[in-house]
Parts: sequence; C-alpha cells; structure tokens
Amino acid sequence: MAIKRHGIGEAGPGGRTLPFARAVEADGWLYVSGQVPMEDGEIVAGGIIPQTRKAIQNLIGILHEAGYGVENVVRIGVWLDDPRDFWTFNAIYKEYFGDHPPARACVQASLMVDCKIEIDCVAYRPAQ
Repeated sequence: MAIKRHGIGEAGPGGRTLPFARAVEADGWLYVSGQVPMEDGEIVAGGIIPQTRKAIQNLIGILHEAGYGVENVVRIGVWLDDPRDFWTFNAIYKEYFGDHPPARACVQASLMVDCKIEIDCVAYRPAQ
C-alpha cells in the first residue's frame, strides 16, 4: 500500500508550523485533517456564516488538490464552538453537500484556535 501525504507542516495561527499533513492518501482513501476558517494565516472574522464557508472551501481545496471532489466524501466530522450555530451551519453546509450528503457527526467542542468551527473528512475513490 502506497501512502501519500499532502501539505506536511502547514502554518497555523500566528505563523507557527503545525506537525501534521493536510491530508493522507492510501489505497483510494483520503483522510483530510481538520480545517478551520483560516486564510493567509489568520482566522476569518464575522461569525459562523463566513467561517463555515471558509472552512468548507479549505476542505474542498484540499480534496481538489488530491484529485477528489465532494462526491467522493463518505464521512465528515464537524466541531462547533457554539451549539446555537447548528442550524445556521446546516444551511451553509447544504449549499456544498446537499447533492452528495456523506455520513456526518456534529458535536460541540472547545476548539484549539479562536474560531467557531472545524471540519474534517474522509473521501474515497478507487485507487488509480
């Protein structure tokens, strides 16, 4: 089994390098690390709506870089800082995954960075 790592040592908030790969691919499976609403090393301001969009866009960007699409996502994990954001998050999430809904878990959690949401996923396509 060949293992390919995508984006090792990504910069986190404050420009600190974090010790993980953005994604790891093995036998057609792609495991994407948790994505927060970060752009240019900073958390996107404005609350749950722009932060949800940015976190999902970051996730989709990693999928595309690895040759996968939202139709390949089989599972998503979502961590929300505030459970009151659940329904607002779902409205944005549906825009991206409404036609290809994967299995999903969504929980409340205190996040490691000062943001409202973190999202990870597992995607699959037959090995090429």
